[in-house]
Parts: sequence; structure tokens; C-alpha cells
Amino acid sequence: MNNRQNLMEDIDHILISKEEIEQAVKRIGEKINADYHGKEPVFICILKGASVFFTDLIRQVQLPIAIDFMAISSYGKSTKTSGVVRILKDLDHDIQGKDVIVVEDIVDSGLTLTYIKKTLTQRGASSIRIATLLDKPERRQTELSVDYKGFVIPNEFVVGYGLDYNELYRNLPEIGVLKPRIYNDIQ
Repeated sequence: MNNRQNLMEDIDHILISKEEIEQAVKRIGEKINADYHGKEPVFICILKGASVFFTDLIRQVQLPIAIDFMAISSYGKSTKTSGVVRILKDLDHDIQGKDVIVVEDIVDSGLTLTYIKKTLTQRGASSIRIATLLDKPERRQTELSVDYKGFVIPNEFVVGYGLDYNELYRNLPEIGVLKPRIYNDIQ
């Protein structure tokens, strides 16, 4: 898999185009600008998948902001969550009394973000909202409210624009549905 053409051979179809993503990111940024007018929110990127969305999103925000990063593991090499959430990289800064926006690539089971919200609440965040590019409510296993979302998608395994399978496909500029033959042997 040395080039984009080879990566695209593993994609069944494009679910969301580069242009549609750009429009959604702009729309979410405008909503955050309005909601946080006069405030200085802290944006927390959930690594690695949200990094592309996060970078594009914060460039749309016209507010004084701080950024930080967390790396969380709940999937491993599987396409389904294990249900066990581990913090692999924690925040570098205190969020006590801060308005926090957690930026995630995709929300499906909701278990990881429920854990993150609980953790950030215990650390004294003034408010916590979630921004995600993709919402997959069919897979939800817990009650979770998503404040800013780009797209509601069906229960398909998607890659591209930061989302991966086995660390591949993150660099695709659109969101594609991965052919099941690629991941069936892992499930």
C-alpha cells in the first residue's frame, strides 16, 4: 500500500466528499463562535483520529482558545470497542473552571466519551461539550449528547480524514466505507 490509488482499492464507496467535510467543519466552527462569544474555551483533541478534524475546526474558530490533547484506547486492532477505556496520553494543562470542547472524529458506542466527560467533570471543568465529525447513533451503548456534529452516518466501517483501520487510511481526504474483506479476519 504505497500510494493513494492502492488505498482507494480498499474503499467500497465514498460516503462523504472532501467538499462536504469542508462545509460541515465551517458550519460547526460558526456555531462554536456564536455559542462561545466572549469566552475562551479549551479544545481537547482525542488522538489520533480526531487530529485532522481538530486542526481544520480550530482554524474556523475566531475566539481566543487553548488546545490540549488526550490519547484514549478502547479499540485496539478491532473494529468494535472493548468497553475498557484507557488514557494513553493525558492533558498537559489544568482545566479547572474552564469551558471545554472535546473534539472527536466519530461517536459510536459513546463509552469512550462518557468516560472522558466523567473524568473532565471530576477535574473541575466548568462546562463540557462534544464536537464530532461523525455520529453513529445506531451503535450507542450509553446515553450521550453530542453538541456539535458534522454528519449522522449509518453503521458502516468508515476510514479517511483521520479515521483509520490498523493505522492506515487516515490520509484520505474524504470519508469512505472500507470493504469488509479488509477487516473481516480481525472481527
